[in-house]
Amino acid sequence: MLDRIRASIPALPPAEQRVAKLLLADPRSFATLPVVELAERAHVSKPTVVRFCRSVGYDGLADFKLKLAGSVNEGVPFVHRSVDDDDKAGDIVVKVIDNAVAAMLRYRNAAAHQSVERAIVALAEACRAGRRIEFYGVGNSGIVAQDAQHKFFRLGVSAAAVSDGHVQVMSATMLKPGDCAVIISNSGRSRDLLDVADIARRRGATVIAITASGSPLAKEAQNGAHHILLAADHPEDADRYSPMVSRLLHLLIIDILTTGVALRLGSAQLRPMLQSIKKNLRERRYGGARSDQDSDSNPSTP
Repeated sequence: MLDRIRASIPALPPAEQRVAKLLLADPRSFATLPVVELAERAHVSKPTVVRFCRSVGYDGLADFKLKLAGSVNEGVPFVHRSVDDDDKAGDIVVKVIDNAVAAMLRYRNAAAHQSVERAIVALAEACRAGRRIEFYGVGNSGIVAQDAQHKFFRLGVSAAAVSDGHVQVMSATMLKPGDCAVIISNSGRSRDLLDVADIARRRGATVIAITASGSPLAKEAQNGAHHILLAADHPEDADRYSPMVSRLLHLLIIDILTTGVALRLGSAQLRPMLQSIKKNLRERRYGGARSDQDSDSNPSTP
């Protein structure tokens, strides 16, 4: 939010620019001060403060302050970086969603498209050649690894999600050139995952690391020609807060990789299989096609 306002300053009228500079100098105070004091400090009228809020895309001062508070406060430790102890349900809805959307938009603008393309190509080639694709993660990242396995499984790809440290070491030891090891870590400091990255690298497999840039895992992923870093940076402090935004970003990156691989494999191959999967799943539901037909043909069918 602050980056966007900073970038919009040249397009604002001079009086509104003074309001923007006051905001950027002390965002936390701006979120709490009354409009009269804001106007006095910026040397503008009260309507100018409201016009500034609308110029940068908000409904008014109240809406602007609510969004600003969600962007700049430190949050409640171990819960969420944007919420406060006394927040009502409506505040929580706005702050949590705004925080997640802002992180995704930030990733959209900062994502290294070349690295994403390299990862998609490596995974698609492994799929076509029948090579192994292993997803590694622990804790919350282990859940993301399971989601990745599920998504690739639906593409007809034999993939595995491994979250146990000992099994991860054994799995990485059996990798070969052409295989892909996708390592997911919020902090990038897990010793087990660093060991897996090192073993996979020495085995000649392609290592795709989804982690924070600058972390030990990110540095490990930049050590070889077949290593790919997909940096997922966010303001969430992994040592203080529950990993919420980071998990959403990791799931988003998995969706991007899955979509890219599906397009590489081609719709002619995937579409009939996906249609069959959907058809068979519908028939497993109450009121599905099979239930209706069976009931018509055999009244005794429960």
